[in-house]
Amino acid sequence: MVNNIVDVLRALGAEIVRTPTSASFDSPESYLGVAKRLMEEIPNSHILNQFKNASNPIAHFDGTAEEILDGCDGKIDMLVASAGTGGTIAGLSRKIKMKCPSCKIVGVDPCGSILAVPDSMNKSDVTSYEVEGIGFDFISTVLTRDLIDKWYKSVDRESFLMSRRMIREEGLLCGGSSGSAMYCAIQAAKDAGLKKGQRMVVILPDSIRNYMSKFLSDDWMSQRGFLELEQQLEPAKEWWWQLNVGALKLLAPLTVMPSVSIQETLDLLNKESFDQVPVVDERGQVLGMATVGNMMAQIVKNKVKQSDPVSKVMYKQFKQVHMDTSLGQLSRMLDTDHFVLIVHNQRQYGFDVKLENKQMIFGIATRIDLLNFITSHDTDQ
Repeated sequence: MVNNIVDVLRALGAEIVRTPTSASFDSPESYLGVAKRLMEEIPNSHILNQFKNASNPIAHFDGTAEEILDGCDGKIDMLVASAGTGGTIAGLSRKIKMKCPSCKIVGVDPCGSILAVPDSMNKSDVTSYEVEGIGFDFISTVLTRDLIDKWYKSVDRESFLMSRRMIREEGLLCGGSSGSAMYCAIQAAKDAGLKKGQRMVVILPDSIRNYMSKFLSDDWMSQRGFLELEQQLEPAKEWWWQLNVGALKLLAPLTVMPSVSIQETLDLLNKESFDQVPVVDERGQVLGMATVGNMMAQIVKNKVKQSDPVSKVMYKQFKQVHMDTSLGQLSRMLDTDHFVLIVHNQRQYGFDVKLENKQMIFGIATRIDLLNFITSHDTDQ
């Protein structure tokens, strides 16, 4: 789907500039940083920048809010909206509180984001999320939160399952952030004790258009642990399907520190006959994955030097599963990925004598590993 959009933009004459999703919003490599640089380089250019554009909340104050009030005959008991730039909920809350002072405004923010109030709600081990268009790691200028009565934190799995449910049962072709809003709205209605006759409005901020190859796909959902395999497939007849990944008896993988050079990493992988290697810190935590293909491509394009640290070319997004993942689910992942990292959680006391959960690497599973396991045991079945 993304490639189709890129092709359309190129057909219209646009130049595509890609930025890393992992970049902090205030770094020069982020999409905001790159946009600012391009604006300074390109004559007569302008950034719409909905994070700072005062017309963003005003449009919802003057337009969206009036449409809602008119459709509800001026009576609303609760309004639920998610926050991205914050313009929608800021504009709506100001107008609706003017017309319906008793209306409760509920904000929705994904776990991993910092928009919710109080700030203690944002403390979480979650550092990233799959739902798009809502939540950020900074507070935008247009997001005024003084009129929001209560915040709820959403999580990916429930958000996507709710979106799929609304598509299937209601025919609403909505995006993942709509599922976030609806799931939290149901919780808010229960918590507030809304009764028959009371009126709640839920803002569904996005359509399915940009997510055709994402949460609509059973494979995409199951690969991320959002959909149990049994929910999407008939029971498989293969003898190995329900076995867990521990049956592969994988060897503990080779790992490298982020400061090891790209050339040293390539030499090591060549010597060990591996195609990829996890990059870990001094505590053994996984920072990313380095692959021979990516390192060579970056060197050929002169984007990195062979003497650069391997951390410059590691992937920070990769598939990882736990020991209890079935081989059937692993097989589905390996249909689209060259490897999957197998991890297990270990409780460990740190230097500050605090118990913490540490994620340790058990092994790396490839298609060859799975195929060798199946073929070597087929004669016994």
